[in-house]
Amino acid sequence: QVQLVESGGGLVQAGGSLRLSCAASGNIFRINAMGWYRQASGNERELVARITSSGSTNYADSVNGRFTISSDNAKKMVYLQMNSLKPEDTGVYYCNADGLTRDWDLVRNVWGQGTQVTVSS
Repeated sequence: QVQLVESGGGLVQAGGSLRLSCAASGNIFRINAMGWYRQASGNERELVARITSSGSTNYADSVNGRFTISSDNAKKMVYLQMNSLKPEDTGVYYCNADGLTRDWDLVRNVWGQGTQVTVSS
């Protein structure tokens, strides 16, 4: 079984910054891609940013230029640096991963438990 644990959420004023971290553990041999999604109250979960093991990234238009995703493949961790935060960035941020187990089985769409980010105006 693969587990993802997020940390770094909290309350911040508009214009401020937060850094989220996510660590993968358990039966995971290699990470193929990791990403961050968020879900605001009453809304569907949406992609924020994603990074592959080769370093390719993609971002939601709403965060492009303000957020930066990075990863440490050796540590099986992904980070999200969030700058110039806006109230509309408020939501629960979930870590997501695809990878290979030590048994060489593909695992896809593993989710963390989420971390709350609240941006006050």
